[in-house]
Amino acid sequence: MKIIDRYILKKILSTFFFVVLILMAIITVIDITEKMDKFAKNHLDNITVLGYYLDFLPWVMGLITPITVFIAIIYVTSRMAGHTEIIAILGSGVSFRRLLLPYFVASMVIGSISFILNGWIIPKATKSRLAFELQYFNNRYYFEARNIHLQVSPNVYLFIQNYNNVSNTGYQFSLERFNKNELLEKTTADLIKWDSAKQKWTLHYWKMKKVSGIFNDSVSGNLSQLLKSGDALDTTLAISPKDFEAQERSYDGMTIPELNDHIQKLKFRGASGVQMYEVDKQIRFASPFTTFVLVFMGVVVSSRKSRGGTGLQIALGFVLAFIFILFFMLSRTFAEAGEIPPLVAAWIPNLIFSFISGVLYYFTPR
Repeated sequence: MKIIDRYILKKILSTFFFVVLILMAIITVIDITEKMDKFAKNHLDNITVLGYYLDFLPWVMGLITPITVFIAIIYVTSRMAGHTEIIAILGSGVSFRRLLLPYFVASMVIGSISFILNGWIIPKATKSRLAFELQYFNNRYYFEARNIHLQVSPNVYLFIQNYNNVSNTGYQFSLERFNKNELLEKTTADLIKWDSAKQKWTLHYWKMKKVSGIFNDSVSGNLSQLLKSGDALDTTLAISPKDFEAQERSYDGMTIPELNDHIQKLKFRGASGVQMYEVDKQIRFASPFTTFVLVFMGVVVSSRKSRGGTGLQIALGFVLAFIFILFFMLSRTFAEAGEIPPLVAAWIPNLIFSFISGVLYYFTPR
C-alpha cells in the first residue's frame, strides 16, 4: 500500500470513528435526558445506569454505522475534490479504479467490525438492555394466545389451552405421541407449572394413557388404557417460559448461531413468524456488502469538483442514501409479511444500488 493509500485510509477511518463517537455521545445525552425521571423513580444508582449504557452504546453504534460510513466518505472525498487533491492524484497517472483501493480497504475494515458487532456483540448487549427496560421501564407483558399447538420432537405434539406468563402456569395440558398417523400415548394434566429451582415443568393432576388404536374418547369402547396417574410429576419438555415471552423483535437479542437454532426450532414446530428471524439473519450477512455499496456510491457522487462547489453532489448522495434506506425498510417489511423470500429482501437493495452506483461511475469523469 502506497503513501497516498495510507493517507486516504487514515482520513476515512479517523473521520468515520470521529463521527460515530460524536453521534453516540449526542444520542446518549438525549436518551439520558429522556430517562432521567425513570432512573430516579426506580432509585437506580450510577453503577446500574452505567451498566445499562454500556449495553446501549453497541446498539447505537450498529444502528448508525451505515449512514455514518456514507457521511464519512462524502466528507473526505468532497474535501479532497475541493482541494484538487483528486485531480492531482489522477493527473499523476493513477487510475480512478486504483484510487478506489483505499476506499474498499476501509469498507472491508468497517464491514468486518459491523459484522462481528451485529452477529455477536450487539445481540448479547441487546438481550441485557431489553431485560433492563422490561424490569424498570416497560409494562409487564401478558401472554394472550390460546389453544397453543406445538411439535416438540418427532411425532410428539403438545397442546396447552391457555398460559399465564406471570405465574408460568399452563392449563389443560396434553402431550401426544404418534407413530405415523396412529396415536400411541397421551399424557394430560389439569395444569403445568414451571419449577425455576429444578428448571423443569411439573404436571399437576396428570394421567397417562396407552393407546392401541386411534384415540377417541367420545366413542364408546375406545382402545385406550390408563397406565399411570398422580397429583404431581416433574418432566422435561422442549419448551421453556422463554417461549411465552414477548416475541416482538426478539431476534435482536440473538447471536447468529442462536438465530440458526431458533429458526430450525420454529420450522420444526411449524410455528408462524419464521420469516422475521430469517430476514434478520440474511440482513446480518448482507450488511458488510451494504458498506461497500454505500462507500462506492459516496465516492462516485462526491469525487467530482465543480465550480458551484460540492453541495449538489453531496445532496445527490444523501438523496440516494435516503432512498436506499427506504427501499431496504420496505423490502424487509414485505419479507416479514411473507410476500418475498428473506434472501431476496436482504440482497435486492444492495444489488439495485450497486447497479445505480455503476451507472453513476460510468458517467463520472476519470
